Amino acid sequence: MRLLLQGRREYAETEAAMRGFTEARTAETEDEIWLVEHPPVFTQGIAGRDAHVLAAGEIPVVRTNRGGQVTYHGPGQVVAYPLVDLRRAGYFVKEYVFRLEEAVLDVLGAVGVTGHRVRGAPGIYVRLDDPFGHARLVPRDDDPFAGLGKIAALGIKVSGHCTYHGAALNVAMDLQPFERIDPCGYKGLKTVDLRSLGVEVAWEDAARAFGQALARRLAPA
Repeated sequence: MRLLLQGRREYAETEAAMRGFTEARTAETEDEIWLVEHPPVFTQGIAGRDAHVLAAGEIPVVRTNRGGQVTYHGPGQVVAYPLVDLRRAGYFVKEYVFRLEEAVLDVLGAVGVTGHRVRGAPGIYVRLDDPFGHARLVPRDDDPFAGLGKIAALGIKVSGHCTYHGAALNVAMDLQPFERIDPCGYKGLKTVDLRSLGVEVAWEDAARAFGQALARRLAPA
């Protein structure tokens, strides 16, 4: 599996390249993981509701063919695009999503942050009052996101058993644009990054660590 740190790239250019790669690949094509940082952009999933974009302002909103609702990409965020042949890898989509989340948990754990899953809400979350604690998360029935901040979002597409789109890890961002949307379709959901938790990591270091974690976790079954 090839790791490609591509740095700053426009979102539309990257999405077109992912589609082209996926359409052209064969059974022998080596899997790749692209690690990218985008200029500010809101992206809507294929079933994304416009009502979840509250005030886009000067930031463009781009419709995509990934799953999920609206999210924000911007400087200081590592966006990973795994281009994986699931049939060759030997696992299905549900397992693929689990492995993506495990890679995020690996990266967070390496810097002392404890990540959590929330049932029915793909992505990784942290406790706002104790991001470094290891207590088991017990979500509230009335508000599963109470006391949590989202630090990584997922949105994938699978075509002909091959994946594209992927996962975004917040490292050191301007978080204000997340307040202009209902992140991932959840009204009032707080968003955090490593810097807001007190962890300083260079983008390149985070991208490399995320790519290596994904390569390990996405290895064939």
